[in-house]
Amino acid sequence: MWIRSHSVTTQEVTKEQLWQLFADVDNWAAWDEGVEYAKLEGKFEKGAFFTLKPKGGPKVKIQLMETTKNKSFTDMTRFPMGRMYGEHTFEETTEGLRITTTMKVEGLLGFFWRKVVAQSIVDALPTEMLHQIQVAKKL
Repeated sequence: MWIRSHSVTTQEVTKEQLWQLFADVDNWAAWDEGVEYAKLEGKFEKGAFFTLKPKGGPKVKIQLMETTKNKSFTDMTRFPMGRMYGEHTFEETTEGLRITTTMKVEGLLGFFWRKVVAQSIVDALPTEMLHQIQVAKKL
């Protein structure tokens, strides 16, 4: 299994603002430059699916594996002989809100999916997370 995480601590947003940003899957393309479109099937809750079309890539179906309002959610993308998990947590600390994204890839072809998909996501996390804070501040 391959795992990489990135965290940012900020006093600029609340966990409620970040939750609102992420739970509104249908509007991800409005603030995430890497997303052409995203469409949630049902509510933002455990077991729900959403379709995401990254710019320059094929659309993928992603399942919400865990959702704890204002605290965390985990999504999972199935690939042939591999799975990719995105764990997103919002934790209040004395320094501010710690936002952490952890990407995990597993499976027989995990090495391939890491190279083709997950590594670019991880490489973009520092910039993307700062952008998410700026967008969420306005909610």
